[in-house]
Amino acid sequence: MNWEVIIKYLPRLLEGAALTIELVAFAVIAGLILALPMGIARASKHWYVRALPYGYIFFFRGTPLLVQLFLVYYGLAQFDIVRHGPLWPYLRDPYWCTVITMTMHTAAYIAEILRGAIQAVPPGEIEAARALGMSRAQAMLYIILPRAARIGLPAYSNEVILMLKASALASTVTLLELTGMARTIIARTYLPVEIFFAAGVFYLVIAYVMVRAFKLLERMLRVDACQGR
Repeated sequence: MNWEVIIKYLPRLLEGAALTIELVAFAVIAGLILALPMGIARASKHWYVRALPYGYIFFFRGTPLLVQLFLVYYGLAQFDIVRHGPLWPYLRDPYWCTVITMTMHTAAYIAEILRGAIQAVPPGEIEAARALGMSRAQAMLYIILPRAARIGLPAYSNEVILMLKASALASTVTLLELTGMARTIIARTYLPVEIFFAAGVFYLVIAYVMVRAFKLLERMLRVDACQGR
């Protein structure tokens, strides 16, 4: 193991790790915002309310993230209306293509997490809210969503970790996140074992910090007590 090479390229790997964290943070936060109305709609009793979110979720859960990324990065450029549109400066940039794809991908999974959490809220709590004179919107805002957030938090934390690992696909569209930076360094040093070992350590450290942060958040929100444990 050539430790000198690892130490030499640590600053470059740190740059890649910073971009990886930025991509994941942007995707999971924006994905949560996008997933919120879809999750609520998926929990509706009316089929016409569930239909459109179901189609969106079915597509993004049923196709690989790599295919989705290629469709956005390479596919949209094939249309003149896109190339001459106001969003072209963003859609030709690999950074924004990756952010958009990761956001849309994770939103589908988060929406299903939210749907399951909403349906797991005890019916008695909803009936109590209605008995107090709350409207459907008020019950959703003050009772159902806060309870569902606690129920769905462990699953959401798993999705964040999965997106951390999936962010390595950004290197396929020339983005120099952690994996992309490691591949660039390997092309110069011809030492794949050392560089990928260092990159793997970075991923482990980032994942560990995320897991501990979510565990702390779960304790603050008393998730175990909420789930009867």
